[in-house]
Amino acid sequence: MRVADREKTAERLLKSSAEKFYDPEVDIDWSAPLVDGLFYIPEKRISLYGTPLYDSLSQEQRIELSKHELASIASVGLWFELLLMQMLVKVVYNTDPTTRHAQYALTEVADECRHSTMFARLVERIGCPAYGPTRHTHRLGKLLPIIGYGPAMYGSILVAEEILDRLQREAMTDDTIQPLVRMVNRIHVLEEARHVRFAREELLRGMSELKSYEMPYQKWLVGYVSMMITRAIINPAAYAAVGLDVREAHRQALANERFQEMIRWAGERIMTFLDEAGLVGRPGMRSWRRSFLIG
Repeated sequence: MRVADREKTAERLLKSSAEKFYDPEVDIDWSAPLVDGLFYIPEKRISLYGTPLYDSLSQEQRIELSKHELASIASVGLWFELLLMQMLVKVVYNTDPTTRHAQYALTEVADECRHSTMFARLVERIGCPAYGPTRHTHRLGKLLPIIGYGPAMYGSILVAEEILDRLQREAMTDDTIQPLVRMVNRIHVLEEARHVRFAREELLRGMSELKSYEMPYQKWLVGYVSMMITRAIINPAAYAAVGLDVREAHRQALANERFQEMIRWAGERIMTFLDEAGLVGRPGMRSWRRSFLIG
């Protein structure tokens, strides 16, 4: 894969960031009323869709479940963006700040700060808890900025960003979804495209500089973090909001072929890229299979 010059790419991304960015405090009408009868994520993307438990729910409960799953997805996305910002700041800490590369990394941190605020406001506006990841995953997440480096670091960033990006691209044009949610999705998709470009090129540069003895660790780490991400998207506590048994709902969701297929569909583009880059393989295959990103 050909990779553009690092400084030229950063220069283009800086220009794009200056020309097109959004402030969620200004560009979103948070006082706009929510619309009765509309879902918060596409119905077919609800984790229990197609299961016996889902069939037992009323239409009102299904919409309510979609709202709480959105709150989980948004707050888990916020959690991962906080990890991403820590990793980007670590990169800048060891980089000449006068380079365009370092300056774009800081610009991306600023973007992610706004996105995190936007996701927090969204969860607050729809009246749900900020579920975030489970306590165990939250504790493990603290290690990522410490142990993550090189291609695996950027690969982990890309898995989180590109799965969410594909789900949001679908939802932002779906008229069964709340207008407020569609607007949040649209803003995130437009700005995230720059971040994906930056991370993909950095991953490829890192692969070309990697020592052979580092490859097993890189493959293991990106696979393990990807499993953490896909398993964290829906916090099981969200099921309690519609009166479901949390343990049984979580079991049915993980066994749900529709949910597993949704994860594979959302991760198609990034998995193809990571495979071609050489990051998908042993010793990470067990984690990849458990992530549902590989069948």
